[in-house]
Amino acid sequence: MSLSKPVDGHTPYRGRFAPSPTGPLHFGSLVTAVGSYLDARANDGEWLLRIEDVDQPRTLPGAADDIQRTLEALAFEWDGEVLIQSRRLDLYRAALTRLQVDGQVYPCACSRREIAACSPPPAVDGGLVYPGSCRAGLAAGRAARAWRMRVPECEIRFDDRVQGTLRQDLARAVGDFILLRADGQYAYQLAVVVDDAAQGVNAVVRGADLLDSTARQIWLQQGLALPTPTYAHLPVVSNAAGEKLSKQTGAAAVDAAAGSTLLAAALNFLGHPVPAEIRSGALRDFWSWAVASWSIQRVPVQRSVFPRQRLPP
Repeated sequence: MSLSKPVDGHTPYRGRFAPSPTGPLHFGSLVTAVGSYLDARANDGEWLLRIEDVDQPRTLPGAADDIQRTLEALAFEWDGEVLIQSRRLDLYRAALTRLQVDGQVYPCACSRREIAACSPPPAVDGGLVYPGSCRAGLAAGRAARAWRMRVPECEIRFDDRVQGTLRQDLARAVGDFILLRADGQYAYQLAVVVDDAAQGVNAVVRGADLLDSTARQIWLQQGLALPTPTYAHLPVVSNAAGEKLSKQTGAAAVDAAAGSTLLAAALNFLGHPVPAEIRSGALRDFWSWAVASWSIQRVPVQRSVFPRQRLPP
């Protein structure tokens, strides 16, 4: 199964930035915001803002508002209203019901400990490969804990605008994956596919930490008869230990007061050195120069990069 849909001048470009409100905006998230924003504006497209708070146990109160204030202070301008995933649970429920009716998903009673006991190889995202224990139906006396999507025994191939042609055998890489968790939370994979289609997003620019999710999302799009957007996965900002910047690794919040200097550091990380007069200039001048200078071909291919330049405080 191969997919390749280049961004062209015939279909209006519609991109998005979709942070999870697990903490304030840090430099790694800012890099994604800058890359997705510039790719949209350089293609005369729309740029949407979506708050991906479908995983409520990880959501930090007030973080979504803080992220929006930071983006506004840095003169990001999004199109339309901000979409909040936690207000869209009915849409995810409807999508899951459709898959249930079509027989593309099944209930699973397995605990994480039981899956680990089967000793499958590690999944591409560091989790566990599901061995398919409940595919044929629940054993007597077992109650469903989750719902899983059946995956094919075939290779899914897609062309990434930064990373090139990529392939993944879903059955071996992750196995049948969860759409509704044991705690009643809808999985990221389902929510993001439903929302991208509902918002008409046809160009996804995001961090390479989500690269291994792409084949699952393409398969889910196929199952729901939804269009597949183009994908461009930007390098992830790592710390000195090689860990992705995140709340869990102690990533500091960005200071919007640094203005163009901060944005220039993010753009430099994406392979676009910024002239000194732009780095120290007004935000409107930075964005005007950045949109005119943006080229996705100049973005580094690495999945994870440690920034060598000193970042603004």
